Amino acid sequence: MDFYPPLLSPSLILQYSFFLFKENCNFRTMQVVLGGIGDSLVSENPFTPKASVIRYWNKEIRREITKTHFLLSKVSPLTAVDSASFSKLAAQNDLASHLPSFCSSAKLFCFPDLSPSLEKHPKDERFAVYSNMNFSNYGTDRLAGVDSFKNYSEDSNIVVDSFHRYSRDSTGHKEQFANYASEGNVVDQNFHSYAASATGGSGNFNNYNREVNNPNLRFSSYGDDSNGHGQTFTQYTENANAGNGQSFSSYGKNGDGVPNDFSSYGKGANVIGSGFSGYGEAANGANDSFTSYGFDSNAPQNTFKSYGDGGNAAVNTFSSYRDQSNVGDDSFQSYAKNSNGEKVDFSNYGQSFNEGTDKFTGYGQGAVGQSIGFKIYGRNSTFKDYAKKEGIVFGRYNNGSSSETAQVKGGSSAVNKWVEPGKFFREKLLKQGTVMPMPDIKDKMPVRSFLPRTIVSKLPFSSSKIGELKRIFHAGDNSTLETVMLDALKECERAPSPGETKRCVGSAEDMIDFATSVLGRNVEVRTTENVKGSKQNIKIGSVKGINGGKVTKSVSCHQSLYPYLLYYCHSVPEVRVYEADILDPKSLEKINHGVAICHLDTSSWSSNHGAFLALGSGPGRIEVCHWIFENDMTWTISDS
Repeated sequence: MDFYPPLLSPSLILQYSFFLFKENCNFRTMQVVLGGIGDSLVSENPFTPKASVIRYWNKEIRREITKTHFLLSKVSPLTAVDSASFSKLAAQNDLASHLPSFCSSAKLFCFPDLSPSLEKHPKDERFAVYSNMNFSNYGTDRLAGVDSFKNYSEDSNIVVDSFHRYSRDSTGHKEQFANYASEGNVVDQNFHSYAASATGGSGNFNNYNREVNNPNLRFSSYGDDSNGHGQTFTQYTENANAGNGQSFSSYGKNGDGVPNDFSSYGKGANVIGSGFSGYGEAANGANDSFTSYGFDSNAPQNTFKSYGDGGNAAVNTFSSYRDQSNVGDDSFQSYAKNSNGEKVDFSNYGQSFNEGTDKFTGYGQGAVGQSIGFKIYGRNSTFKDYAKKEGIVFGRYNNGSSSETAQVKGGSSAVNKWVEPGKFFREKLLKQGTVMPMPDIKDKMPVRSFLPRTIVSKLPFSSSKIGELKRIFHAGDNSTLETVMLDALKECERAPSPGETKRCVGSAEDMIDFATSVLGRNVEVRTTENVKGSKQNIKIGSVKGINGGKVTKSVSCHQSLYPYLLYYCHSVPEVRVYEADILDPKSLEKINHGVAICHLDTSSWSSNHGAFLALGSGPGRIEVCHWIFENDMTWTISDS
């Protein structure tokens, strides 16, 4: 049961400590885990979350945990006093009012709370080496001039910036965003009512959010009612990874003569989504150009809803759009509907090397005098309720030749370029003397810790409780943090695959419970020792098969992005698990000790799985092996 002292005085904390000790362990266990009884009070307070996990492990698992075990590094760093205090706040549903101290003390992933900036900037400004700012009403009614955001929020872990009513009603004012938030980890930017009713001037986004992990960028009512205030997006989110996407809502609505240029937008990105809703709606003389948009990217998803609806004399050009990408899905719904004199040109559109999907629903419906051209258009497209009239030209529509199909199935470099060398490999490579590439196994997620079970058990954990979670963790509507939490919760709530047993865990005790429920109490947990050897060739040293190299089952645990450390753990049947020394291929020095798992039954995997793209086979035809990456882990039945 849970017990909380009425006050947090040292004497009562000590009484609480001995109560827990009596409930969970005996005197001998205390000595083994924490050294001699005298040493334990000096080296480790016996009532911290870490000490509690040690006791729980030694009670539930047959082999005692060492004080240097890697799992203990993930346990909450809270002191005994803080743990009891925050647990009481969680029980009272009052953690939200203490969030900054809770996040800091418990080592959580939280976004900073932004307050409106009261700074005055009447002249041109150069913002360099800034981060996490709220620019509200900045540049309103400005006349001419240039504001420059260069190297802004660069190489930051968490970037949260808000540009609310920025440059509104300005005349001839220019904004330049260069190297903005490059190489950040989790980025949340909000441009609301940006440049609304502006006349002239321009905005330039160059090298914006390059190589960012999880970008979430929102342009809401951006440039509405503006006159000739053009925007240029060059190398925007280039080489970004797995973003929640970019949202352009009511962008350029009712604008007059607004040119927008998207060049190398999302180039080389991995699983990026963009939504253009009400973009250019009822605009006059809009001129939008998408050049190399989504070029050479993996599984991009773009939605154009009511784009250019009711517009007059607009010109839209899609050149090399999603060219050379892998898969990808685009949806054009009510695009250029009820427009007048709209001209749209699709050149080299959707020439992806691996089949994607394009849907045109109600495209150009009710339009007058439009000109729409599809030149060298990609395969697998659906045109539903498309305006069938003069002015629409289809030139060389590509359904994919047999040679292209053969190239895809053969696992060419064009196909597997999205699968890092060494990420997947065959079991026969796990033998001493093999030289092979190792992928980047470094953990890309923000550093976080587990929460004590006494706290995490009191927090809601359901997508139906997202409103309460947003209040606790100060997540705004449609913010990155809201999306992050929803994504994790929905994955945890997803029905298990056939034969899979799964559970999401936010405490070490919960992970122990799940692993032992699947494998029994005689278990071990392993991970790769460090990240040395990543992104280079390695040589395999001595190899040991776990459980004698026999077919076994394991419980693998993978991190999910969430405010506290959260693992998606699932049972993995029919595997073989290996430990291997990893050597420098030149010096033959041991640089790492790796853990690899080989999946013997791949029959339920998708045919588009990266393993088959890399190895050139299909579901159920081959086994697939991979390394256990940094901070991931696999549990197996113990060899001893």
